[in-house]
Parts: sequence; C-alpha cells; structure tokens
Amino acid sequence: MNLRIGHGYDIHRTAPGRKLVLGGVRFEADFGLEGHSDADALTHAICDALLGAAGLPDIGHQFPDTDPAYRGADSQALLRRVVELLRARGWAPANVDATLIAERPRIAPRLDEMKAALARSTGLPVDAVGLKATTNEGVGDIGRGLAIAAHAVALVRPA
Repeated sequence: MNLRIGHGYDIHRTAPGRKLVLGGVRFEADFGLEGHSDADALTHAICDALLGAAGLPDIGHQFPDTDPAYRGADSQALLRRVVELLRARGWAPANVDATLIAERPRIAPRLDEMKAALARSTGLPVDAVGLKATTNEGVGDIGRGLAIAAHAVALVRPA
C-alpha cells in the first residue's frame, strides 16, 4: 500500500478580546489567538500535516491571509476543504496525531470533545485521531502564556 506521512506546525500569539478555539472547540478564556481566521493553531497544524503528506502547498498558500474571504474563517471548514483537496489528488486521511502546547487554559478535560470535532472534519473514526496536550514548563513565549502552538503528523493513503 502506498502511504505518505506529513508534518505540520503552527503557533499563534494570544490576544485579548478574541474567542479561543482549539481543535474546533470553543474555550472560555479571557483571550483568544491572533490570526486572520479563527486562529485555531491545532487545526492549522493538522491541515499542514495533511497537505504536506499529499505533496500540496501549505495552509498559507491554500487560504492566504491576504484574502478577505478567510477573515474570521472557521478552521474546521478549512480542514474539511483540505480533505477535499486531498481526495481530488487521490488521497485520503488514514490518521492524524497532534500535540497542543499551551500553559492555559486547561486542555485535558476537553480532549475527547476536540478529538470528536477533528474526526468529523477529517472523516476519520475518533480512534484514528491522536491528541495530547502539554505545557512548555514556563519556557519562552508559550511558557509565559503569550502563545499557543501545535505539532501534528498525518498519514494519508490512496483514496
């Protein structure tokens, strides 16, 4: 079987007055993330991992921040579009695995909810979506609560 692996990474600075969305789930917080879309760093990293596995240009090329059509865009809609782009090239997601790095808010209580949202958007079963959360142990901007980042890997298979 022909399989391909891709890696994605995204980071966004925190910003007061914005909603915080991670993995398609809205968190109650006194900040959100800076970005042209909803700035869902986790979903963006997964998009890039899938795009990379299929040999397609990254999320910034697919949905440029210079295009007003993507201002405030729902990143789950962008992820669904990424899956469509993969299918058009003959690929389908086989699994994704991601790590979210944030000092706050507490992510662990919402992991199952986030996995379910990501599974719906990718068309994967929930058990094919791996998701972990960690802190940056107080190191750097992430550790000071000034940013949230995510790493993701994705495996794609022929559609």
